[in-house]
Amino acid sequence: MLTRKQHELVCFINDRLNETGVSPSFEEMKDALDLKSKSGVHRLISALEERQFIRRLPNRARALEVVRMPERPSSGTAMPEAIVPSAPEVNIRPAPQPANDVVEIPLHGRIAAGVPIEAFEGSSMLAVPAALLGSGEHYALEVAGDSMVEAGILDGDYALIRRTDVARDGQIVVALIDDAEATLKYFRKEGAMVRLDPANRAYDPQRYAPKQVRIQGKLSGILRRYD
Repeated sequence: MLTRKQHELVCFINDRLNETGVSPSFEEMKDALDLKSKSGVHRLISALEERQFIRRLPNRARALEVVRMPERPSSGTAMPEAIVPSAPEVNIRPAPQPANDVVEIPLHGRIAAGVPIEAFEGSSMLAVPAALLGSGEHYALEVAGDSMVEAGILDGDYALIRRTDVARDGQIVVALIDDAEATLKYFRKEGAMVRLDPANRAYDPQRYAPKQVRIQGKLSGILRRYD
């Protein structure tokens, strides 16, 4: 049985993966669990990994996968000391079940996760499990580059994009630059400029005048194929 903090952490990671397709950062986990330092997060993750509730994906900076969700303790089951009986009940989202429904969405070529490249090079269709898509109209782009690796987005992944022309600070978006080139980046406002941030320390942010940038959609999920 998990401690209360371990229980809260695996639920938080699961919720974030279901919402964004990207595992939360250590800083976000620290804040969500009200911990004083990220070393506490590392200890919780190691304990969850040992108990086979989560696993780290290789060659990725902060990618975690929820292998299984903890069961709710039955009324007759004793809790370990680390779980206080009077603590509020955590709202657990059950692990997603495999979906048999598949939908086809447009696949619009390759998009740079490093520097801008020409977008929407031709169009074909990509079969995607319906469970990966939320409401709204979606399309897919094949990722080229490594500047979003710290967000768990790798070269060759398929970015599932929900069409929208607006974005909030901190969202991962497809930004069309000068109506010619597109890139996948974190969207930020910086004074009178728009800043597009990578998720790789080797790359610098890109700054543009607002009239140069049009939002083409925001990241809904990532699809990866293993050969």
